[in-house]
Amino acid sequence: MLTAIPGGTSEVDSEVVLGSAGVTEEPSGSRFSRLTVITIVVVVATRAMSRLRRESSRQSVITVELIQFIIQYRAKETQEKKKRRLADEDDELSEVQPDAVPPEVREWLASTFTRQMATSRRKSDEKPKFRSVAHAIRAGIFVDRMYRRVSSSALTAFPPDVVRLLKNLDDWTFDVFALTEAASGQVVKYVAYELFNRYGSIHKFKIAPGTLEAFLYRVEEGYCRYRNPYHNNLHAVDVMQTIHYCLCNTGLMNWLTDLEIFASLLAALLHDYEHTGTTNNFHVMSGSETALLYNDRAVLENHHASASFRLLREDEYNILSHLSREEFRELRGLIIEMVLGTDMTNHFQQMKAMRQLLTIQEASIDKQKALSLVLHCCDISHPAKQWGVHHRWTMLLLEEFFRQGDLEKELGLPFSPLCDRNNTLVAESQICFIDFIVEPSMGVLSDMLEYILAPIAPMSKGKPGTVIEHEVVGPAGASFISSSASKSSDRREDKSTAECSTTASMARKSLTSSTASKFSIPKPWLACLAENKKIWKEQSVKDAEARALATAAEEAAAAAAAAEEEESKPAAAETETAADGNGGNGDGGQGEEAAAEPADGAT
Repeated sequence: MLTAIPGGTSEVDSEVVLGSAGVTEEPSGSRFSRLTVITIVVVVATRAMSRLRRESSRQSVITVELIQFIIQYRAKETQEKKKRRLADEDDELSEVQPDAVPPEVREWLASTFTRQMATSRRKSDEKPKFRSVAHAIRAGIFVDRMYRRVSSSALTAFPPDVVRLLKNLDDWTFDVFALTEAASGQVVKYVAYELFNRYGSIHKFKIAPGTLEAFLYRVEEGYCRYRNPYHNNLHAVDVMQTIHYCLCNTGLMNWLTDLEIFASLLAALLHDYEHTGTTNNFHVMSGSETALLYNDRAVLENHHASASFRLLREDEYNILSHLSREEFRELRGLIIEMVLGTDMTNHFQQMKAMRQLLTIQEASIDKQKALSLVLHCCDISHPAKQWGVHHRWTMLLLEEFFRQGDLEKELGLPFSPLCDRNNTLVAESQICFIDFIVEPSMGVLSDMLEYILAPIAPMSKGKPGTVIEHEVVGPAGASFISSSASKSSDRREDKSTAECSTTASMARKSLTSSTASKFSIPKPWLACLAENKKIWKEQSVKDAEARALATAAEEAAAAAAAAEEEESKPAAAETETAADGNGGNGDGGQGEEAAAEPADGAT
């Protein structure tokens, strides 16, 4: 039987309240009477009702807080469900049979859709697997749709002439001068986007198209700030395209991670950002603010790296915003090392260190050092390109040097090498630059790449086929190693090699030779170096003959002037003598007349 209590609380309710208050119902004979228990229940109930009234006065606040809590909880629950669903899909991807998906597709999909796990482990032997071919197909369709959406943006609306010229981006000699005419000067915008897209960096590192467009615009603006003839946006694109050739056509990309490839392309793009058009020596000799900032050491290279990362720190231009902390540190360290490696004062030490390293059996080559050497060689590679491109670059570089010389003359500073426009021997300087700098550098680069890539050569996919070494006898009997693509080589490589013809004789080794040829990378620069050096030597002879003729003409003119001066001296002397003789005869005549008069008078 339920007993009513004040406040409308039943006996059952009273038991609940008592239970919550920590008081339990005692059996008969207890020292607490039933009246005492009812009194306690009434007190507790009264307090509960009072508290309820106080809480009801804040009902609106509680309701808002409760709604916020519910929204957050539901969002978290939805996110957890999504993670569980993605985890289930990853489980489905983990057990696919090896022959279900082609290796190339497997590797591409794995590197694209399992980015976070791959970067945390960084083990080449831990490759994600796929269990569902249907999932792989769905992933491919998703990426294709995403690529179409990105390609339809304003950034990728390439002009037809630009698209046509970008088809030659894989060639060793890429005519950036023709591209700048078709692109209205915006070569960084198109080439950088094209290469980032080809290597999948835009998708893998989640770079927003608008951010990338703004970043490339600022990079192009920084390169054009000082209106340099040589160190400008065209040079940046030329070096970026050359490092792309080394990554793709030699197979170097197979030795690198996605992050290292991205860093290499970015370092090439930014390696001369905000170049002043003057050398480090000029900054040091003139005591510029930049030289003071970096204590006269690698002045420009330090500025290029520092200014680039200051730009990337701004949210509007930060294409690295989706990198993890570890990825950013790795990329930043690699870019700084590569950009500082372009300082020419480190050239001979860099070459010597790599040569010594390559002589060690089973040497381990550090990736930072290797990529620094690659970028440095790409930076000075224009003498190893086709003559028309190389000659144009040479004239632009010399004009930049001459402008520095004019400025040095105004400031009363001594001329830096090659900066005196009246006394620089162009052909001779280029021959020396090829003989002592470029040709040895490309040789060390070739040896290093072959050493690195030989162990992984069978793993290379979609690259030029096996190449065969053959000896080239150059001018003056000097011999060096060249290479030619076999029949299975990529046609683009044949084209880039053929564009640099050489008059040297070549002896091809037979494929069926009993002695197996060692692994070799394509070397189109060898033929170009030989051809360019030959042309410069011919030009040097012509320049020497022209100088000899000019000197002879000057000497003849000087001799004629001297002879004329000598001839004028006797004529002047005779005139003076004649004038003196006429004056003496007059005096003598007057004397004779004077003498004759007395005589006549005497007569």
